[in-house]
Amino acid sequence: MEQLVTLILDSGRAGLDMGLYILLPIMVVMLALMKLLDAKGVLSWISNLLAPVSRIFGIPGLGIFAMLKMLFVSFIAPVATFALMDKNGTSQRYIAATLAMVLAMSQANATFPLSAVGLNLGVTLITSIIGGLAAAAFTYYLLTRHIQEPEAKEIEVARQPEEKKTVIQILGAGGKEGMQLVFDMLPMLILAIFLVNVLKETGAIGLLSSALAPALALVGLPEATVLPLVTKFIAGGTAYMGVTIDLINQGAITANELNRMAGFATNPLDIVGVAVFAAAGKRVGQVVRFAVYGGLFGMLLRGVMHLLIF
Repeated sequence: MEQLVTLILDSGRAGLDMGLYILLPIMVVMLALMKLLDAKGVLSWISNLLAPVSRIFGIPGLGIFAMLKMLFVSFIAPVATFALMDKNGTSQRYIAATLAMVLAMSQANATFPLSAVGLNLGVTLITSIIGGLAAAAFTYYLLTRHIQEPEAKEIEVARQPEEKKTVIQILGAGGKEGMQLVFDMLPMLILAIFLVNVLKETGAIGLLSSALAPALALVGLPEATVLPLVTKFIAGGTAYMGVTIDLINQGAITANELNRMAGFATNPLDIVGVAVFAAAGKRVGQVVRFAVYGGLFGMLLRGVMHLLIF
């Protein structure tokens, strides 16, 4: 019992340290800036400007909006966009392609904190866009080509009307949203770290490490990367980020090894992420399996790119 309490306290301390001293400042600043750009119409302008090009890959204008929120806010942020696409009659092929894109791309709530410990943010963002577009095109032109559905009229992304606010008020509101996002992450982060600590204590991680070490060695990854990778696909990107930062601080993983595995791990293509997006709407849930296959294609492409670059 005493050992269990110790694990709980250690997990809570690690989760709070990461949440308050790494996640909080980064997310407050990023959400404040994104809120300002959204309020000034910059995000909607970019989305509508790029819509003619994005449709070549099977992505509507709203899909660009989802991409920007994914890359610069968090993996939760595009959920509202998918709910809107579900309601406004957007073609299911467009929905599937956009969801595949998002599932293959890096999530800001993991990449920006990891950039503080060595993740190459520029390369990660570029491979995200390439992998996301490839996933969308693969899904739209191959996986969902059998879906017979009239294409919905393209709807421009419009800025949501709101009362007149000063720049300071907008930045403050965005900062508060960033704080709320971090506070919402804390319970899952602490629970995920606790789960990982339990798996380590019971020897389960050791068995997995021994079993997967030969395969990881083939791509130049050490046995220590088994822990964050298993954590990512079980508990999600936030937990992966927390465990990875802890291992880097301990010296178990280097910055180069972090960048090599980032192509496979910095995305919401896991149990938590798929479940969250599938719940965005009935029509979204109907095509989620195609999006997962497309997302896997984009993730593998990103993974190979990171292995070649780093």
